[in-house]
Amino acid sequence: MAESPVTYLLNKLAQFTENEVIFLTGAQEAALSVRGELERVRAFLRVADALEEGDDEVKVWVKQLRNIAYDMEDALDEFLPLLRHDHGVGFIGLISRMSCCIKNLKARYRVTSEIKRINSTLKGICNGHRRLCHKFSRAQQDPSSTLADNTWQDHQGNALLLDKTDLVGIERPKNELVRWLIEGALRREVISVVGMGGLGKTTLVKQVYDDPPVKKHFVVYAWITLSLSSKIEELLKDMLDQIMRVIRKPVPPGAYPMNSHWLKTIIKDLLQRRRYLIVLDDAWHIDEWDAIKHALPNNGHGSRVIITTRNADLASTTCKEFSGLVKTMKPLDPTHSWELFCQKAFQGNSCPSHLEEICEYVLRKCQGLPLAIVAISGVLAAKDNRRIYEWELVRRSLRTEIDCNDKLKNLKRVLSLSFNDLPYYLKSCFLHLSLFPEGHRIKCGRLIRLWVAEGFVEKKEGKTLEEVAKDYFVELLSRSLIEVAAKRSDGRVMYCRIHDFLRDIITSKSTDQGFAVIAKEENCEWPDKVRRLSIQYTPQALQRKWSLCHLRSLYISGTERSFMNTVLASDMKLLNVLDMQAAPLIRFPAQITDWYYLTYLSFRYTEVSTVPSSIGKLQNLETLDLKHTNVTELPVEILKLRRLRHLLVYRYKNISYSSFKFGFKALRGIGTLLSLQKLCYIEADDESSGNVMRELGMLTQLDRLAILKFRKEDGRDLCLSISKLTRLRAISIDSVDDDEVIDLQHLSSPPPFLERIYLTGRLGALPHWLPSLSSLMKLHLRGSRLKNDPLMSLQNLPNLVHLELLQVYEGSSLCFEAESFKKLKTLSLDHFEELRGVEVEKGAMPYLEKLIIQRCKLLEKLPSGIEYLKKLKVLRVFDMPDELIKKLVQGGQNDDYQKVAHVPQVYYGYWKDGGWDVQLIERSVQRDHCREIRSVHFPDTSMSSNQESPCWK
Repeated sequence: MAESPVTYLLNKLAQFTENEVIFLTGAQEAALSVRGELERVRAFLRVADALEEGDDEVKVWVKQLRNIAYDMEDALDEFLPLLRHDHGVGFIGLISRMSCCIKNLKARYRVTSEIKRINSTLKGICNGHRRLCHKFSRAQQDPSSTLADNTWQDHQGNALLLDKTDLVGIERPKNELVRWLIEGALRREVISVVGMGGLGKTTLVKQVYDDPPVKKHFVVYAWITLSLSSKIEELLKDMLDQIMRVIRKPVPPGAYPMNSHWLKTIIKDLLQRRRYLIVLDDAWHIDEWDAIKHALPNNGHGSRVIITTRNADLASTTCKEFSGLVKTMKPLDPTHSWELFCQKAFQGNSCPSHLEEICEYVLRKCQGLPLAIVAISGVLAAKDNRRIYEWELVRRSLRTEIDCNDKLKNLKRVLSLSFNDLPYYLKSCFLHLSLFPEGHRIKCGRLIRLWVAEGFVEKKEGKTLEEVAKDYFVELLSRSLIEVAAKRSDGRVMYCRIHDFLRDIITSKSTDQGFAVIAKEENCEWPDKVRRLSIQYTPQALQRKWSLCHLRSLYISGTERSFMNTVLASDMKLLNVLDMQAAPLIRFPAQITDWYYLTYLSFRYTEVSTVPSSIGKLQNLETLDLKHTNVTELPVEILKLRRLRHLLVYRYKNISYSSFKFGFKALRGIGTLLSLQKLCYIEADDESSGNVMRELGMLTQLDRLAILKFRKEDGRDLCLSISKLTRLRAISIDSVDDDEVIDLQHLSSPPPFLERIYLTGRLGALPHWLPSLSSLMKLHLRGSRLKNDPLMSLQNLPNLVHLELLQVYEGSSLCFEAESFKKLKTLSLDHFEELRGVEVEKGAMPYLEKLIIQRCKLLEKLPSGIEYLKKLKVLRVFDMPDELIKKLVQGGQNDDYQKVAHVPQVYYGYWKDGGWDVQLIERSVQRDHCREIRSVHFPDTSMSSNQESPCWK
């Protein structure tokens, strides 16, 4: 884990020695020496990560290097502001320069001495541990030697020995896998079972492998257990041994001395004429698959390969390559979790009533992870059921127990393996998740911006840092280390989360490695030097004075206002990231504008209402997040922030069906912010709006743009600007009032990668270029009041998955023609005042999953042809005529009820007393009746009202 800070420091040293060394002749030699020494040890640090867990000497060495890297970074950052002082020109500038130089002379000498001291210390550390280099070199040649503790493999083998009576909730997925193996095509296929460690992938597949009908169906079968230390020749020899035992023949003479190529050739010949089943258990990397796949012939006998893996990319690749299926393992549901827990903790007996609350908490913490349930229930099984305090003690100290309890070490090993296997550039990103409160759903856009601001993301040619960070995020997802908590309708991940036990493990690692301090308990302790701090509580232990002069990142969420003000008053001149989302903040802290290195500043969901002009001093600021604050104006000094990439200043106010948006007044000169990627929302309703619309064309890095209070006369200027924004992916435009026309007809060449469009206001006609957008996935039109049916122009958009139309068409009928909207998954029709009939022709919208119809007061029947929508999962009809609702509720043989008999979820509702009164209509096929269920709160009832545009979150 020391590799990340060392790599980050090397990048900074490269810039420093190349650009600043002329000012630092005294430190030049020392800085270059530090750089050279770190470059030499960096190669060994990747190996050291694997050795660190079980080797105290390596752990000390890595810690020393990490601290040296941090000290060196501090020294450089303290010096750089002195070098970049602007003293002006002429005689006054000369006097100012002389005065400043004299004033800073001591500071320069101090920092130069510090760099020399660091260089001397680094050489001492490296010289004192030269013999470690031999160990690292041997580990690089033989990766298996880096496994500090192989006992986890013994525990993994235990999964192969479990009796069926020890298993819970396995019958359904087992039967499904057995069916996939035995039935289906005669071609060779791969079935990949994927999921995070501890979900029971090996256990499930072993039950399938041993199933008598499976053994009877396949002529040849073999179980190969891979691992991080697997050698291909050993795996192939193992496979050959098992195949020969099954077919009852001796191993061919001279097979074992052969290289991997000849072993694969022999295996392929043996399998060519036989129906085989090969299990590759615990595959980690695509290289392992590439090394084995050529030994598995496509013989046309119905052969199968099963792979268990934590890597979703590997699962997907293998199935595409060999044809097949991906089986994603899910956590146990609450019923099966409780059954497994009681089976292990109480030997199959019921839970005593006085322990139920504790046990329920523990199960919530396990989140359906079988390995965690078995491990913790095993610990609790040794406790006296009558001594509630013993059980409560385990509940309160679960994180500590995982670190030190022998019975839970296997759980930690299994979950830690995925972290240890990460490349260095992902380890910092993953550890960073420990800074968010437990159980917190993490916004993906926020996470990506923070990773960039923290310096975790490396530059790649042809990509922005944010695009590289998204690649990092996808890789963590594919490795089953984080999971999707919510998706947008176009498939983008909105929120992610991390399993509580994984979070506990990385929190422990984060603390041990000096990565961050998480202050969430009453008596937490800080080290002498804190680099990242997440304050989620107001601990009593923090009432004393603590030094924050080394702090780089500060996250404040749950804390008292007085304590927050005390923290903000500290000396934090090296701070890079200040995230105060939902903190008890009323005013913009004036001292913040003196923190030169600040790159990320978020006051989202606070009461801040003004921004001082001194913000112009934050020359390194890249993200300014004032979403859901009371800020409506920005000082003109904001235009000095030439590195600004994300400017988010807006809020919503929802009243019934209406959603009111507030942004900030557009500034003339905004075209100087050439680094902007995301600009939301600017208000354009004043005399300078024409100039602002023209200046937007200078912001060629923009990928998201949102404009409020748009006027018709600005249409031509905006169209000219949009044609220059070739990177634009999403645009939102709201007119100044309901009668103002949004004129976008002057756009001749729309951005080629435009994926999301939100237009609120009158349209004389649909923009002529709209049907040509092959990348468009989401379209929201509101208040368009078109005379002509818009469906004809939109129906052939090849990638449209989400269409929302609110008060868009003034006609009386709509027709979704056959073969139209081929990829549409979500459709909302809202407030069509004259609409009397909707027709869905057979073959239209073949993949539609969600249909929302509301406020169409003249529509008394469901769309004709709705029965053709076989993929429809959710139907919502809100504020619709009583006659239509009556037919759905009464059931029976009426047409509307029968049309949607195939739809799993049908809801109806009305807006009442400031909230939704919603009913789920539950149908019973056998009795042909329905039951109403009242819902207190129904989220996402209307995408066309009360919901903020997902694009901007």
